[in-house]
Amino acid sequence: QVQLVESGGGLVQPGGSLTLSCAASGSIFHIYDMGWYRQASGKQRELVAAITSGGSTNHADSVKGRFTISRDNAKNTGYLQMNSLKPEDTAVYYCNRVTPAGTTWRPFFGSWGQGTQVTVSP
Repeated sequence: QVQLVESGGGLVQPGGSLTLSCAASGSIFHIYDMGWYRQASGKQRELVAAITSGGSTNHADSVKGRFTISRDNAKNTGYLQMNSLKPEDTAVYYCNRVTPAGTTWRPFFGSWGQGTQVTVSP
């Protein structure tokens, strides 16, 4: 099974920016779709953005225009560029392989990594 390791989180003021990274082990990263999820304290995990193996992207309405998902297959790494951060973006962010599920995506791997904490606060 491919291992995914998230990094890049931190404390940032409202309006600030962060770039999250998702480093994948193995050599098959380029053939699967991947997504970024987040889970705020006391809330369910939600899909933030997804990117196909071919580079097509989808972003949740709550982050559209502010977050951008991307990938570098040569580096086996996915990214989430987050701009204009808001306090409501505070959460632990996770990446996972995703698979299509109707009009959305669902996580492919049943287990999750450690995630990376993003805190948006003055």
